[in-house]
Amino acid sequence: MKRTVLITGASAGIGYAAAELLVKRGYSVYAGARRVEKMRGLEYLGARTFRLDVTDEASLKAAVDLVLRAEGRLDALVNNAGYGAHGALEDVPPDEARRQFDVNVFAPARLAQLVLPHMRAAGGGTIVNVSSIAGKVTMPTGGWYHASKHALEALSDALRLEAGQFGVRVVLIEPGPIRTEWDETAMANLEKYSGSGPYAPLVRRVVERFRTGYRSGAPGPQAVARVILKAIGARAPAARYAVPFSASAIVFLKRLLPDRLLDWALRRALGL
Repeated sequence: MKRTVLITGASAGIGYAAAELLVKRGYSVYAGARRVEKMRGLEYLGARTFRLDVTDEASLKAAVDLVLRAEGRLDALVNNAGYGAHGALEDVPPDEARRQFDVNVFAPARLAQLVLPHMRAAGGGTIVNVSSIAGKVTMPTGGWYHASKHALEALSDALRLEAGQFGVRVVLIEPGPIRTEWDETAMANLEKYSGSGPYAPLVRRVVERFRTGYRSGAPGPQAVARVILKAIGARAPAARYAVPFSASAIVFLKRLLPDRLLDWALRRALGL
């Protein structure tokens, strides 16, 4: 039987690339996103696409029910949907900060709650949470986004220990800079909330750094898709995968260097 995968945020970037690769490798793929029209290429390849709003409880339940009714099983869940509510901590409105956690933390946690009874009954399954090296390394003007990814890392670590006894594997994917639409949304939010006022000079420097990092030499989303495929197919996957290699190097430096030195390096890089 084909293994069945549910992927969120599949209309672009990492989610689209993962769905495309998994379909081509013979998986039965259910791809959800708000922008259904962006997933027509996946539908053409054989994926089942549907509208999914990860902040809506009914939409989450409907997605899981759709897969189970059609397939009778769910082998893997890829929690990929996410975005960056960038801006200085002082500037980002509380409602936007809450939405950041709704999308990046509570939605993957809720989907895990919905699929775990079925995976437990089946004796196994895999939950892949797409996090970021932002869950380990924090930059100015990204506090709420970094906080959400820190939270997703902690929840995943707890879930891995809780669900492992039932054969359910929980894996974190930690991308560094990847060429997707993500940075466009993050930079638009950053300029919206902090593009004027006391943080404007810092914002200009951060935007310049982001543009350079994401557009100069950053790999495409296919690099992350290949790691997701590896994690789903592995009998004993690692707890976390940083991708590309530069992301692993950044996480290693974060572990190695004291906070005072890292702060100095960031201030120097950003002219603070």
